[in-house]
Amino acid sequence: MNLKARLKRYHATGKSTCTPEAKPVATGNRRTGGSPELWPGWTPVGFDWVLKREQVCELAFPMSTNFPKSLAILVPDLVRFGRIPLPEDLLFFDLETTGLSGGAGTIAFLAAFGRFVASKNGNAVLAVTQYLLLDYPGEADFVEKAAAEFGLAGDSLPLVASYNGKCFDSQIFKNRCLLNRIHPPEYYQADLLHPSRRLWKKTLSDCSQATIEVQILGLDRTGDVSGAMAPEIWFSFLRCGDNPASTAELLAICDHNVRDVAGLATLFLALTQIASDPFRSRNVFRFDDKALALFWWKAVKKHPFFFEGESCVKTAFSLLEAAAKDGSPQAAIVLAKDAEWRLRDLKLALHYTNLALVSAEGAPSGFRDEIEKRLSRLEKKYENIAV
Repeated sequence: MNLKARLKRYHATGKSTCTPEAKPVATGNRRTGGSPELWPGWTPVGFDWVLKREQVCELAFPMSTNFPKSLAILVPDLVRFGRIPLPEDLLFFDLETTGLSGGAGTIAFLAAFGRFVASKNGNAVLAVTQYLLLDYPGEADFVEKAAAEFGLAGDSLPLVASYNGKCFDSQIFKNRCLLNRIHPPEYYQADLLHPSRRLWKKTLSDCSQATIEVQILGLDRTGDVSGAMAPEIWFSFLRCGDNPASTAELLAICDHNVRDVAGLATLFLALTQIASDPFRSRNVFRFDDKALALFWWKAVKKHPFFFEGESCVKTAFSLLEAAAKDGSPQAAIVLAKDAEWRLRDLKLALHYTNLALVSAEGAPSGFRDEIEKRLSRLEKKYENIAV
Protein backbone atom coordinates (compact mmCIF):
# COMPACT_ATOMS: atom_id res chain seq x y z
CA MET A 1 0.00 0.00 0.00
CA ASN A 2 1.52 3.35 -1.05
CA LEU A 3 1.61 6.52 1.03
CA LYS A 4 -1.39 8.09 -0.72
CA ALA A 5 -3.55 5.04 -0.02
CA ARG A 6 -2.45 4.89 3.61
CA LEU A 7 -3.24 8.59 4.14
CA LYS A 8 -6.67 8.12 2.56
CA ARG A 9 -7.44 5.23 4.91
CA TYR A 10 -6.05 7.19 7.85
CA HIS A 11 -8.39 10.14 7.22
CA ALA A 12 -11.36 7.88 6.49
CA THR A 13 -11.06 6.30 9.92
CA GLY A 14 -11.09 9.59 11.74
CA LYS A 15 -7.31 9.73 12.18
CA SER A 16 -7.31 6.71 14.47
CA THR A 17 -8.10 3.02 14.21
CA CYS A 18 -8.85 2.81 17.94
CA THR A 19 -12.40 1.82 18.84
CA PRO A 20 -14.30 3.92 21.40
CA GLU A 21 -13.90 1.10 23.90
CA ALA A 22 -10.17 0.93 23.28
CA LYS A 23 -8.99 4.43 24.12
CA PRO A 24 -5.27 5.16 24.18
CA VAL A 25 -3.48 4.31 27.38
CA ALA A 26 -0.21 5.51 28.82
CA THR A 27 2.88 4.36 27.00
CA GLY A 28 4.27 2.95 30.22
CA ASN A 29 1.68 0.16 30.14
CA ARG A 30 3.56 -1.36 27.21
CA ARG A 31 6.86 -1.66 29.06
CA THR A 32 6.26 -5.26 30.12
CA GLY A 33 4.03 -6.20 27.24
CA GLY A 34 0.97 -4.84 29.04
CA SER A 35 -1.43 -7.57 29.97
CA PRO A 36 0.38 -10.93 29.66
CA GLU A 37 -2.78 -12.66 28.45
CA LEU A 38 -2.69 -10.49 25.30
CA TRP A 39 0.78 -11.82 24.34
CA PRO A 40 0.66 -15.64 24.48
CA GLY A 41 4.06 -17.18 23.83
CA TRP A 42 5.92 -13.88 24.17
CA THR A 43 8.30 -12.95 26.99
CA PRO A 44 9.86 -9.57 27.87
CA VAL A 45 13.59 -9.26 27.28
CA GLY A 46 16.09 -6.54 28.10
CA PHE A 47 14.57 -3.38 29.51
CA ASP A 48 10.96 -4.48 28.99
CA TRP A 49 10.29 -2.56 25.77
CA VAL A 50 11.03 -5.67 23.70
CA LEU A 51 9.27 -9.04 23.50
CA LYS A 52 10.68 -12.34 22.27
CA ARG A 53 8.97 -15.41 20.84
CA GLU A 54 10.27 -18.77 19.66
CA GLN A 55 8.38 -21.13 17.36
CA VAL A 56 9.05 -24.28 15.39
CA CYS A 57 7.71 -24.66 11.84
CA GLU A 58 7.57 -27.86 9.80
CA LEU A 59 8.10 -27.00 6.15
CA ALA A 60 6.43 -28.72 3.22
CA PHE A 61 9.75 -29.55 1.53
CA PRO A 62 12.29 -32.27 2.26
CA MET A 63 15.53 -31.53 4.06
CA SER A 64 18.92 -32.39 2.62
CA THR A 65 22.02 -32.83 4.74
CA ASN A 66 24.24 -31.86 1.81
CA PHE A 67 23.41 -29.18 -0.74
CA PRO A 68 24.70 -29.66 -4.31
CA LYS A 69 27.60 -27.60 -5.63
CA SER A 70 25.33 -26.47 -8.48
CA LEU A 71 23.27 -24.52 -5.93
CA ALA A 72 25.88 -21.77 -6.26
CA ILE A 73 24.93 -21.48 -9.94
CA LEU A 74 21.41 -20.46 -8.96
CA VAL A 75 22.59 -18.44 -5.93
CA PRO A 76 25.89 -16.81 -6.98
CA ASP A 77 26.33 -15.27 -3.53
CA LEU A 78 27.44 -18.73 -2.40
CA VAL A 79 30.58 -18.37 -4.51
CA ARG A 80 31.57 -15.40 -2.35
CA PHE A 81 30.85 -17.52 0.73
CA GLY A 82 33.60 -19.77 -0.59
CA ARG A 83 31.85 -23.10 -0.24
CA ILE A 84 28.47 -24.77 -0.35
CA PRO A 85 26.88 -24.23 3.07
CA LEU A 86 25.73 -26.88 5.45
CA PRO A 87 22.19 -26.56 6.80
CA GLU A 88 23.53 -25.31 10.13
CA ASP A 89 25.40 -22.46 8.38
CA LEU A 90 22.18 -20.82 7.24
CA LEU A 91 20.31 -18.02 8.98
CA PHE A 92 17.05 -16.83 7.39
CA PHE A 93 16.36 -13.18 8.14
CA ASP A 94 13.38 -10.87 7.65
CA LEU A 95 12.34 -7.49 9.05
CA GLU A 96 9.08 -5.59 9.32
CA THR A 97 9.64 -1.84 9.23
CA THR A 98 7.76 1.44 9.43
CA GLY A 99 8.21 2.18 5.74
CA LEU A 100 9.83 1.26 2.46
CA SER A 101 12.00 4.34 1.94
CA GLY A 102 14.99 3.10 3.90
CA GLY A 103 15.76 6.61 5.17
CA ALA A 104 16.84 7.60 8.67
CA GLY A 105 13.20 7.88 9.76
CA THR A 106 12.45 4.25 8.92
CA ILE A 107 12.91 1.86 11.81
CA ALA A 108 12.55 -1.88 12.20
CA PHE A 109 10.04 -2.98 14.83
CA LEU A 110 9.97 -6.73 14.18
CA ALA A 111 12.80 -9.14 13.33
CA ALA A 112 12.63 -12.85 12.59
CA PHE A 113 15.47 -15.36 12.40
CA GLY A 114 15.06 -18.93 11.14
CA ARG A 115 17.42 -21.90 11.44
CA PHE A 116 17.18 -25.45 10.20
CA VAL A 117 17.18 -27.67 13.26
CA ALA A 118 16.04 -31.14 12.18
CA SER A 119 13.71 -33.00 9.89
CA LYS A 120 10.30 -34.49 10.63
CA ASN A 121 8.67 -37.10 8.43
CA GLY A 122 11.36 -36.26 5.90
CA ASN A 123 10.48 -32.55 5.83
CA ALA A 124 12.68 -29.72 7.06
CA VAL A 125 12.02 -28.17 10.45
CA LEU A 126 12.75 -24.49 11.03
CA ALA A 127 13.19 -22.84 14.43
CA VAL A 128 12.08 -19.20 14.30
CA THR A 129 13.05 -16.54 16.84
CA GLN A 130 11.32 -13.16 16.78
CA TYR A 131 11.92 -9.84 18.51
CA LEU A 132 9.13 -7.26 18.71
CA LEU A 133 9.67 -3.60 19.54
CA LEU A 134 6.76 -2.15 21.53
CA ASP A 135 7.77 1.52 21.50
CA TYR A 136 10.58 3.85 20.44
CA PRO A 137 12.42 3.96 23.80
CA GLY A 138 13.27 0.26 23.47
CA GLU A 139 14.90 0.48 20.04
CA ALA A 140 18.48 0.22 21.27
CA ASP A 141 17.63 -2.91 23.21
CA PHE A 142 15.69 -4.34 20.25
CA VAL A 143 18.63 -3.77 17.90
CA GLU A 144 21.13 -5.21 20.39
CA LYS A 145 19.08 -8.39 20.92
CA ALA A 146 18.55 -8.87 17.18
CA ALA A 147 22.22 -8.20 16.35
CA ALA A 148 23.26 -10.93 18.78
CA GLU A 149 21.36 -13.51 16.69
CA PHE A 150 23.87 -13.13 13.87
CA GLY A 151 26.65 -14.35 16.14
CA LEU A 152 25.01 -17.59 17.23
CA ALA A 153 26.51 -19.62 14.38
CA GLY A 154 29.87 -19.89 16.15
CA ASP A 155 33.26 -18.43 15.31
CA SER A 156 32.70 -18.24 11.55
CA LEU A 157 30.56 -15.60 9.89
CA PRO A 158 27.03 -16.84 9.21
CA LEU A 159 25.43 -17.05 5.81
CA VAL A 160 22.26 -14.96 5.95
CA ALA A 161 19.53 -15.72 3.44
CA SER A 162 17.03 -12.96 2.71
CA TYR A 163 14.65 -11.71 0.03
CA ASN A 164 15.72 -8.28 -1.22
CA GLY A 165 17.72 -8.11 1.99
CA LYS A 166 20.82 -6.64 0.41
CA CYS A 167 18.99 -3.51 -0.71
CA PHE A 168 16.52 -3.22 2.16
CA ASP A 169 16.55 -5.35 5.33
CA SER A 170 20.31 -5.34 5.85
CA GLN A 171 20.62 -1.64 5.06
CA ILE A 172 17.82 -0.71 7.47
CA PHE A 173 19.28 -2.86 10.23
CA LYS A 174 22.79 -1.52 9.71
CA ASN A 175 21.50 2.07 9.89
CA ARG A 176 19.61 1.39 13.13
CA CYS A 177 22.72 -0.23 14.61
CA LEU A 178 24.83 2.81 13.81
CA LEU A 179 22.23 5.28 15.06
CA ASN A 180 22.05 3.37 18.35
CA ARG A 181 25.87 3.11 18.63
CA ILE A 182 25.84 -0.65 18.20
CA HIS A 183 28.41 -2.36 16.02
CA PRO A 184 26.59 -3.81 12.97
CA PRO A 185 26.94 -7.58 12.68
CA GLU A 186 29.12 -9.02 9.93
CA TYR A 187 27.92 -11.84 7.74
CA TYR A 188 27.78 -13.21 4.22
CA GLN A 189 24.46 -12.71 2.50
CA ALA A 190 22.57 -14.79 -0.05
CA ASP A 191 19.78 -12.72 -1.55
CA LEU A 192 17.16 -15.01 -3.10
CA LEU A 193 15.39 -12.21 -4.98
CA HIS A 194 17.85 -12.24 -7.88
CA PRO A 195 17.77 -15.98 -8.67
CA SER A 196 13.98 -15.84 -8.34
CA ARG A 197 13.78 -13.11 -10.95
CA ARG A 198 15.99 -15.08 -13.32
CA LEU A 199 13.81 -18.15 -13.00
CA TRP A 200 10.30 -16.68 -12.91
CA LYS A 201 10.16 -13.11 -14.21
CA LYS A 202 8.79 -14.30 -17.58
CA THR A 203 6.25 -16.70 -16.10
CA LEU A 204 4.76 -14.65 -13.24
CA SER A 205 3.05 -11.28 -13.07
CA ASP A 206 5.56 -10.23 -10.41
CA CYS A 207 8.38 -11.81 -8.43
CA SER A 208 7.30 -10.87 -4.92
CA GLN A 209 8.04 -13.55 -2.37
CA ALA A 210 4.34 -14.07 -1.67
CA THR A 211 3.56 -14.61 -5.37
CA ILE A 212 6.31 -17.19 -5.73
CA GLU A 213 5.23 -18.96 -2.53
CA VAL A 214 1.62 -19.31 -3.67
CA GLN A 215 1.96 -19.83 -7.43
CA ILE A 216 5.22 -21.80 -7.57
CA LEU A 217 5.80 -23.43 -4.19
CA GLY A 218 2.13 -24.15 -3.53
CA LEU A 219 2.12 -22.62 -0.04
CA ASP A 220 -1.16 -21.53 1.51
CA ARG A 221 -1.17 -17.95 2.77
CA THR A 222 -4.93 -17.70 3.19
CA GLY A 223 -5.85 -15.24 5.90
CA ASP A 224 -2.41 -13.67 5.92
CA VAL A 225 -2.14 -9.94 6.58
CA SER A 226 -0.42 -8.00 3.82
CA GLY A 227 3.07 -6.87 4.75
CA ALA A 228 2.19 -3.46 3.31
CA MET A 229 -0.09 -2.98 6.33
CA ALA A 230 2.76 -3.43 8.82
CA PRO A 231 3.64 0.28 9.27
CA GLU A 232 0.01 1.32 9.73
CA ILE A 233 -0.66 -1.47 12.22
CA TRP A 234 2.40 -0.66 14.34
CA PHE A 235 1.63 3.05 14.41
CA SER A 236 -1.96 2.23 15.32
CA PHE A 237 -0.65 0.15 18.20
CA LEU A 238 1.39 3.12 19.42
CA ARG A 239 -1.65 5.39 19.26
CA CYS A 240 -4.18 2.99 20.78
CA GLY A 241 -2.06 1.41 23.44
CA ASP A 242 -2.00 -2.13 24.72
CA ASN A 243 -5.60 -3.25 24.13
CA PRO A 244 -7.10 -6.40 22.59
CA ALA A 245 -7.88 -4.84 19.19
CA SER A 246 -4.54 -3.19 18.47
CA THR A 247 -2.60 -6.08 19.98
CA ALA A 248 -4.44 -8.62 17.81
CA GLU A 249 -3.56 -6.64 14.68
CA LEU A 250 0.08 -6.48 15.69
CA LEU A 251 0.16 -10.20 16.44
CA ALA A 252 -1.25 -10.84 12.96
CA ILE A 253 1.77 -9.01 11.51
CA CYS A 254 4.03 -11.14 13.73
CA ASP A 255 2.43 -14.27 12.27
CA HIS A 256 2.93 -12.82 8.78
CA ASN A 257 6.60 -12.35 9.66
CA VAL A 258 6.91 -16.02 10.63
CA ARG A 259 5.30 -17.04 7.34
CA ASP A 260 7.78 -14.88 5.45
CA VAL A 261 10.78 -16.57 7.09
CA ALA A 262 9.30 -20.05 6.63
CA GLY A 263 8.55 -19.20 2.99
CA LEU A 264 12.10 -17.97 2.52
CA ALA A 265 13.50 -21.24 3.84
CA THR A 266 11.09 -23.19 1.61
CA LEU A 267 12.23 -21.19 -1.41
CA PHE A 268 15.84 -22.05 -0.57
CA LEU A 269 14.95 -25.74 -0.50
CA ALA A 270 13.13 -25.40 -3.83
CA LEU A 271 16.23 -23.82 -5.40
CA THR A 272 18.19 -26.75 -4.02
CA GLN A 273 15.89 -29.19 -5.82
CA ILE A 274 16.18 -27.24 -9.08
CA ALA A 275 19.98 -27.18 -8.80
CA SER A 276 20.08 -30.91 -8.06
CA ASP A 277 17.97 -31.94 -11.04
CA PRO A 278 16.81 -29.09 -13.30
CA PHE A 279 15.19 -31.42 -15.83
CA ARG A 280 13.03 -33.27 -13.34
CA SER A 281 12.21 -30.01 -11.50
CA ARG A 282 11.03 -28.15 -14.59
CA ASN A 283 7.43 -29.33 -14.50
CA VAL A 284 7.25 -29.00 -10.72
CA PHE A 285 8.46 -25.41 -10.41
CA ARG A 286 7.60 -24.07 -13.91
CA PHE A 287 10.74 -21.96 -14.22
CA ASP A 288 12.14 -20.39 -17.38
CA ASP A 289 14.39 -23.23 -18.52
CA LYS A 290 15.89 -21.14 -21.33
CA ALA A 291 17.04 -18.48 -18.89
CA LEU A 292 18.34 -21.18 -16.56
CA ALA A 293 20.41 -22.70 -19.37
CA LEU A 294 22.07 -19.39 -20.17
CA PHE A 295 22.98 -18.30 -16.66
CA TRP A 296 24.02 -21.86 -15.73
CA TRP A 297 26.51 -21.73 -18.62
CA LYS A 298 27.71 -18.23 -17.69
CA ALA A 299 28.30 -19.28 -14.08
CA VAL A 300 30.36 -22.31 -15.12
CA LYS A 301 32.44 -20.15 -17.46
CA LYS A 302 32.91 -17.35 -14.92
CA HIS A 303 33.93 -19.59 -12.00
CA PRO A 304 35.58 -22.65 -13.59
CA PHE A 305 37.55 -23.56 -10.48
CA PHE A 306 34.51 -23.46 -8.21
CA PHE A 307 32.47 -25.64 -10.56
CA GLU A 308 35.28 -27.88 -11.74
CA GLY A 309 34.33 -31.46 -12.48
CA GLU A 310 32.15 -33.06 -15.12
CA SER A 311 28.75 -32.78 -13.46
CA CYS A 312 28.07 -29.02 -13.61
CA VAL A 313 29.64 -28.63 -17.07
CA LYS A 314 27.78 -31.61 -18.51
CA THR A 315 24.49 -30.26 -17.15
CA ALA A 316 25.26 -26.86 -18.70
CA PHE A 317 25.53 -28.38 -22.18
CA SER A 318 22.44 -30.53 -21.66
CA LEU A 319 20.42 -27.47 -20.64
CA LEU A 320 21.72 -25.46 -23.60
CA GLU A 321 20.89 -28.23 -26.05
CA ALA A 322 17.37 -28.57 -24.66
CA ALA A 323 16.86 -24.79 -24.79
CA ALA A 324 18.20 -24.57 -28.35
CA LYS A 325 15.83 -27.29 -29.53
CA ASP A 326 13.02 -25.51 -27.72
CA GLY A 327 13.61 -22.32 -29.72
CA SER A 328 16.24 -20.29 -27.86
CA PRO A 329 18.55 -18.63 -30.43
CA GLN A 330 20.82 -17.41 -27.63
CA ALA A 331 21.40 -20.99 -26.46
CA ALA A 332 22.03 -22.14 -30.02
CA ILE A 333 24.62 -19.40 -30.53
CA VAL A 334 26.46 -20.42 -27.35
CA LEU A 335 26.61 -23.99 -28.64
CA ALA A 336 27.75 -22.79 -32.06
CA LYS A 337 30.63 -20.83 -30.51
CA ASP A 338 31.66 -23.79 -28.39
CA ALA A 339 31.55 -26.13 -31.39
CA GLU A 340 33.69 -23.79 -33.47
CA TRP A 341 36.37 -22.81 -30.96
CA ARG A 342 36.56 -25.63 -28.40
CA LEU A 343 35.47 -28.68 -30.35
CA ARG A 344 36.84 -27.44 -33.71
CA ASP A 345 33.75 -28.92 -35.34
CA LEU A 346 32.63 -26.51 -38.05
CA LYS A 347 29.84 -28.77 -39.25
CA LEU A 348 28.30 -28.79 -35.79
CA ALA A 349 28.84 -25.03 -35.50
CA LEU A 350 26.94 -24.55 -38.75
CA HIS A 351 24.12 -26.75 -37.47
CA TYR A 352 23.63 -24.68 -34.33
CA THR A 353 23.97 -21.38 -36.21
CA ASN A 354 21.25 -22.43 -38.65
CA LEU A 355 19.11 -23.48 -35.71
CA ALA A 356 19.67 -20.07 -34.12
CA LEU A 357 18.63 -18.31 -37.34
CA VAL A 358 15.40 -20.30 -37.57
CA SER A 359 14.65 -19.65 -33.87
CA ALA A 360 15.33 -15.92 -34.26
CA GLU A 361 12.33 -15.44 -36.54
CA GLY A 362 10.65 -12.26 -35.32
CA ALA A 363 13.68 -11.18 -33.27
CA PRO A 364 15.15 -7.65 -33.69
CA SER A 365 16.81 -7.23 -37.07
CA GLY A 366 20.17 -6.42 -35.51
CA PHE A 367 20.26 -9.77 -33.73
CA ARG A 368 19.33 -11.66 -36.89
CA ASP A 369 21.99 -9.75 -38.84
CA GLU A 370 24.66 -10.93 -36.40
CA ILE A 371 23.53 -14.54 -36.82
CA GLU A 372 23.55 -14.24 -40.60
CA LYS A 373 27.07 -12.78 -40.53
CA ARG A 374 28.23 -15.67 -38.35
CA LEU A 375 26.56 -18.16 -40.68
CA SER A 376 28.20 -16.62 -43.76
CA ARG A 377 31.65 -16.64 -42.11
CA LEU A 378 31.29 -20.26 -40.99
CA GLU A 379 30.18 -21.37 -44.47
CA LYS A 380 33.24 -19.78 -46.10
CA LYS A 381 35.51 -21.23 -43.42
CA TYR A 382 33.97 -24.69 -43.93
CA GLU A 383 34.32 -24.47 -47.71
CA ASN A 384 38.00 -23.49 -47.46
CA ILE A 385 38.75 -26.46 -45.22
CA ALA A 386 36.82 -28.81 -47.51
CA VAL A 387 38.89 -27.64 -50.50
